Amino acid sequence: MSTENGCVFCGIARGEIPAKKLYEDDDIIAIDDVAPQAPVHMLIMPKAHVSGLNQLDELPDETLAKMLRAAGRLARERGVRERGYRLVCNCGQDACQSVPHLHIHLLGGRAMGAELA
Repeated sequence: MSTENGCVFCGIARGEIPAKKLYEDDDIIAIDDVAPQAPVHMLIMPKAHVSGLNQLDELPDETLAKMLRAAGRLARERGVRERGYRLVCNCGQDACQSVPHLHIHLLGGRAMGAELA
């Protein structure tokens, strides 16, 4: 599914594509991942389109800080904060960034092991 600019996450942020919203404010949104890799797997992203980590100059510092603060709150709400959780941000094709819109994966609810994803 795509939207006017072809970005699925922009469509979700605008409410054009349905998703289970876990958190939302004026600048960011958090949703459950549709293909979870752990019992807890959500995505936290800015509403404004930023392709990835290499374009952080296009994102206000406060928005990035909001994403990280939301991760901590959501980890607590989902019961994974105390035992631990992993934040993953893929950047580019070789890192398996499947949607070219900056997003952070929050994974938890199981021992992660040494693998990175």
